Amino acid sequence: MKKNAEPATREQRLEAFQPLSGMVVPRFAGISTFMRLPYLAPTQAPGEIDIALLGIPFDGATTNRPGARLGPRQVREASSLMRLVNYGTLVAPYDLCACADVGDVPVNPIDVQDTIRRIEAEVAYLHQGGVTPLSIGGDHIISYPILRALGSKGPLGMIHVDAHSDTGDTYFGGQKLTHGTPFRRAIEDGVLDPERVVQIGIRGTMYSADERQWALDQGIRIIDMEEVAEKGIPYAIAEARRVVGTEPTYFTFDIDSIDPAFAPGTGTPEIGGFTSREALQLVRGFRHLNLVGADVVEVSPPLDQTGGTALVGASIAFELLCLLAEARAERTAKETRLNVV
Repeated sequence: MKKNAEPATREQRLEAFQPLSGMVVPRFAGISTFMRLPYLAPTQAPGEIDIALLGIPFDGATTNRPGARLGPRQVREASSLMRLVNYGTLVAPYDLCACADVGDVPVNPIDVQDTIRRIEAEVAYLHQGGVTPLSIGGDHIISYPILRALGSKGPLGMIHVDAHSDTGDTYFGGQKLTHGTPFRRAIEDGVLDPERVVQIGIRGTMYSADERQWALDQGIRIIDMEEVAEKGIPYAIAEARRVVGTEPTYFTFDIDSIDPAFAPGTGTPEIGGFTSREALQLVRGFRHLNLVGADVVEVSPPLDQTGGTALVGASIAFELLCLLAEARAERTAKETRLNVV
């Protein structure tokens, strides 16, 4: 978007940051960006856009099967199949917020701590500039620096859809920064309020019962897969909404929450998960919450050469974009009313 002497109006920004139309350029053509949105350098994002879609191609904290570093690239490709309006909710995110692909965080593939610093710095820059991040990973460690950036002035609540709690302590003789430990680290850092955290779909085996017990002892509400199966997705939605309340909340979605029959391309698959249709129902149940950011993680393209897992990831990313756009528009409308009063 060109810089003018006068600041662009909201209408001008919305018009400038629309996806490339599949009616003008076929969806198999053109440069690949998330949702076919315009590309904007992250340094240009504050003041121009409301929501930044960014890739975080890092899997250096993976302890089993790698490949999630390639997730953002293939999710970009698959996201060309997304159109403009959510069929289930009728939310049209690009009519609500100016959105752009801001590229990939320049990660360090051989240094976890350096990568964490880089992710935190970029997300903090966007956040301080009033931009809401929607991140595509990458393994689940990426959520940790994002939470540090977004929760620096007060702990966040979190909706966490996953097969695993990711509240382990250490791996391999004391390693604290892995894709199985991000939320213990975030709680220890005071950027995540455990009493406003809900984990949905947890199942499978564990290295130690401490992972689950530690989470429960902190006050995390775990709605494991057995409870979801017994009481239903509407119950899980209602319970999660009760837990996070109306304060700022982050949404993280691990693709392994979905059964490997529907999303096999992930590093730590667990049978007995959500169907892709159930995942849509679940995510759509979190409209009108105070969501300040979201991510989709653990898509590993080498483990699914059909590309089907990336399509699931892109579809969930679009659902999260709709939630973020609606939440942001509602906050803006509320602030406008308060200013008028």
